[in-house]
Parts: sequence; C-alpha cells; structure tokens
Amino acid sequence: MTISDFLIIPATAAHVEYADDICNEMFESAKARGTGIARRKPEYVARKMDEGKAVIALHKDGRWAGFCYIETWSHGDYVANSGLIVNPEFRKVGLAKAIKKRVFELSREKYPKAKIFGLTTGLAVMKINSDLGYEPVTYSELTQDEEFWKGCQSCVNYDILMSKDRKNCMCTAMLWDPVEKERELKEKIQRRAEAKERLDRISKKQSLLKRIEAKLWKSTKKFVASVIPVGVKPVKGF
Repeated sequence: MTISDFLIIPATAAHVEYADDICNEMFESAKARGTGIARRKPEYVARKMDEGKAVIALHKDGRWAGFCYIETWSHGDYVANSGLIVNPEFRKVGLAKAIKKRVFELSREKYPKAKIFGLTTGLAVMKINSDLGYEPVTYSELTQDEEFWKGCQSCVNYDILMSKDRKNCMCTAMLWDPVEKERELKEKIQRRAEAKERLDRISKKQSLLKRIEAKLWKSTKKFVASVIPVGVKPVKGF
C-alpha cells in the first residue's frame, strides 16, 4: 500500500456519512496515546465538511482513511488545522503528512492573510508542522479568542492550562505567519540578487583580466618577433 492508493481532497456534504467514525477514532486515538484532546461531536465535523473547511482522505475502495478540518478565530485573523486523524488500517504510509499539507494549502487558499497555528503533544505532528514552515511560539502569540480556549475545557489537561494562566500547557504551540514568511521570502530574493550581482562582477573582472592577458601576450609575441633575427629559433614558449 502506498500514498498513491488514496484520494486526498476537500471534504463536502457527500462525506458527512463518515463523521461518526472519524469522531470515534479521534477519541480512541487520544485515549490510546494517553494525551488530552478536546472531544469533537459528529455534528460539528459534519458542518465543517458541508462548509468546505475540511480535508478527507479516501482509500481507492471508498473507505475513509484520514481527516483534518479548519477552524477560524479572532474574525479570521487566525486559522487552526485541527482534528488530524488517520484510520488505524491505513497508518505508516505517509497519510498524516499528506493530509496536513493539503489542509494547510486549503487554509492558505481560503484565508491568505491569516496566521495558521496549532497546539499538539505529538512529535510526528510537530515534525510535519516544522516541514511546512511553522515555528514554535509562546501561547501569547496565538489567538486570544475566548471561544478557542473554551474548546480546551474537555481536555484532561485543562486544569494545568488554567493553573498557568493559559501561558503554557502540555501542548506545544506552533505558528505560520504569512507576514513573517513574506519578509523571509523578500530577504531570500534579495540575498540571491546580491549573490548574482557579486558573481556578475567577478565574471566581468575575470573577463577583463583574460582580455588584458591576451593583449599582453599578443604584444609580447610581436616584440619577440621584432627583436629575434630571422632564422634564430625562439625560446620555447614563444
């Protein structure tokens, strides 16, 4: 089984039938890992599908293989890619990474100016986020929308979060900032332009030196020819 056996697409109302199974697997997976997770209801997941704010992976035989959805906070200034789950039957083929990449792309399409963030305890998800360009940040850089933090109330670690005044918890916060990425891109382009300019200057200097060397060599040959008598064998190299 390979990643080519799966279709990874934005979910629609046609995929609502999978909502119950997806939510059950999210909960069971969290229990198995012993980590906290805010439990999702099938109705909520179904609404995300209906709104086109989710990505689903389907095996070629029609079975659901994975899922992730988009949440918006602070009037669309922040976006979270939440609920990433892979059906146990289809793990170890790279689906989590492929789904996360597709939902990230969907988030950028729908909310190009939003900061995309995530909270996770999973090292694998942290690695995927890092590959996408997310950076670890403090909780203060995330949305301060009260509705977002209410979603943590069903997490087993909620008391820890509140005891620390929402400054940190068991989850690692990661953020992708479009403004910061645009700045980094401009700096990268500028560095490339400067490097090209330096190479051009070096090439021009080398070309000039070669022309000067050729001219000197030509002049030297003419001089030698003018001072060496006819019939005298010139020194090797001339």
